[in-house]
Amino acid sequence: MATLSPVHLGIIISIAFLALLLLRPVLVKRFVEIAEPLAQPRRAFLLDFAICISASILINVYNFLALGFPLQNSGSLIIGCIIAGFFIGLDSSLSKERQVILTAMKSGENGPRSIRYYPMTRKFTLFAVTTFIFVSLILVMVFVRDIEWLANISQNVDSIVNAQLSVTYEILFIMSVLMILTINLILSYSKNLKLLFNNETQILEKVKNGDLSRKVPVATQDEFGLIADHTNHMIDGLRHRFELISSLKFAEEVQQNLLPTKSPYLRDYDVSGFSLYCDQTGGDYYDYFLLPDDKLGITVADACGHGVGAAMLMTTVRAFLISAVENYTDPATLLNQINGLISKDCATSGNFTTMFFLEIDSRERKIQWIRAGHEPALHYHKQTGQITKLDGDGVVLGIDGSFLFKNQVSDDFQSGDIILIGTDGIYETRNAKNVAFGQDSVKDLFAKHSDKTAAAIQKVLVSEVRQFRGALNQEDDITLVVIKAQ
Repeated sequence: MATLSPVHLGIIISIAFLALLLLRPVLVKRFVEIAEPLAQPRRAFLLDFAICISASILINVYNFLALGFPLQNSGSLIIGCIIAGFFIGLDSSLSKERQVILTAMKSGENGPRSIRYYPMTRKFTLFAVTTFIFVSLILVMVFVRDIEWLANISQNVDSIVNAQLSVTYEILFIMSVLMILTINLILSYSKNLKLLFNNETQILEKVKNGDLSRKVPVATQDEFGLIADHTNHMIDGLRHRFELISSLKFAEEVQQNLLPTKSPYLRDYDVSGFSLYCDQTGGDYYDYFLLPDDKLGITVADACGHGVGAAMLMTTVRAFLISAVENYTDPATLLNQINGLISKDCATSGNFTTMFFLEIDSRERKIQWIRAGHEPALHYHKQTGQITKLDGDGVVLGIDGSFLFKNQVSDDFQSGDIILIGTDGIYETRNAKNVAFGQDSVKDLFAKHSDKTAAAIQKVLVSEVRQFRGALNQEDDITLVVIKAQ
């Protein structure tokens, strides 16, 4: 090719490239755009790299057939086309990647749930090593050719000076071209990085403000794509959590509506109840039932565990209780019926419920109760200042459906006396020193506040428990009903 003029050689190269470039749009549709978005940049590189290689082959075949140049002299042209294909292919790949990013951002599509990961460090290393090899190869080729050329020129001073300048200008020109190509790739890649960064930060800004309607488009297979994929997993998790919180909030409202909204009226007795869950929902429950013959039924129950599962079990227990109390005769009959129903539901699950049911007869001033595995109620005697327990035999509900409860009876509920029916969350509350609140604290509280109303005593007790716990988290549900005889 040394006998070809630069113009003639340039025309041959231009025609070969133009012929292949005319086919490029068709090849792009059939090879690049048909692929998955994440694979399109890689295919764009391969296509343009292949076009440059094909152009070099066409040129060498033409030179061999039409001009008679030997194929062994075509190495320089092939190497030049390979280097050109490398830089052109990378630029095309980055351009296609930018197009994929913009399309994904516009459409809002999330991309694949998992990606094949290609680290950016691997890309940078491959680019740097390849560029170094190509630059070194070009310089070696230039030096070899120039040394051969310098050896054949005349040896006068002017010729040597002109030759040195010519070699210097040639090397500077080649380095400038390579520098421009490299800078172009760096600028192109920086545009892509800016798009990816803005894409990620915009979505995260929305997430910070509570907007989970958008996800980060996964538009690359590098760290940005991996971060986008993990961010989308995080958004899915937040969505699920918000849905769960919303459901729990609804369940909390439903469960609160199942509790009494006001205290019942019973002549000569003052009653007040309260329930505080450690989660949004809980397994504690209390209720009042106006019974025939001026009687009042009071129940406090505690399903095993706490949270949603315990709340669902307690809702079932409440339904059984309300249904059974329609045909009420006495506490034992009521709980025998409820225990049979609960045992059928909990036969295989192992779940159970404790319950304390108290019947107050305002005519006879007599009380009856059943303790189904529950904490005994505390009876504070105003005259003596002592506390006795309303105890009795009884298993938890849901374990043995054949168990028969027996009524416990007392006529010692005198004026000024106080009965506290509570769950174990009261007595087992611990402070920072790991000391339990205990029943002695309740006794001291009754002695100090026995002249107050049931509602006031209930509020003081809840306040004392909270102060005793301090900054520690509430570990269990707290439910109590205070009954004071007038």
